[in-house]
Amino acid sequence: MTATLRPFRPARVAAAAVAVGAALSLSACGAGQIAQTATQVAAINGNGADQANIQLRNVHVLFPTSSEFRLEEGGRAELVFTAINTSATEADRLVSIETEDAADVVLEGAPAGGVEIAPQASVTGGVPAGQITDPESDELTVILEDLSDQVRPGLTVPATFVFENAGEVRVDVPVDAGPVTPRAE
Repeated sequence: MTATLRPFRPARVAAAAVAVGAALSLSACGAGQIAQTATQVAAINGNGADQANIQLRNVHVLFPTSSEFRLEEGGRAELVFTAINTSATEADRLVSIETEDAADVVLEGAPAGGVEIAPQASVTGGVPAGQITDPESDELTVILEDLSDQVRPGLTVPATFVFENAGEVRVDVPVDAGPVTPRAE
């Protein structure tokens, strides 16, 4: 058996060294920089959930815009949401909303027995400032009375929406941080 010796190829070794060096130096290009996306926020403030034919969207506790509301223990806050009935034929009814972080949840403007949501229609609870409402949506005001000390901007509170047909839908509801929140760098 005869062994064949291959000549040493310095060009290949040099090319490999350059490639490794380039990869190491380029991998640190963004280190220590603030990305453009660091200051972007979601298009909506709230959370959502789906169950049966009901879709809950933009569910959140609204940041107070008047002296009537206060995000503090014993205060009042408005709950904002949209409940959509996706059924083509069956109506549903929002019977109640419950949370352990408020002594009472009041559905102002709701008839006794709850709010009916027609097929392919929606019900809106609260309207954040500056938002245009859907003319096809029924609107009501939902007030959280006697808040617990857990209702604070940036935190979430559990809430359960009770529907006649869809049943109970639990949502972790974010508490809105307000229109201008300073960013600590």
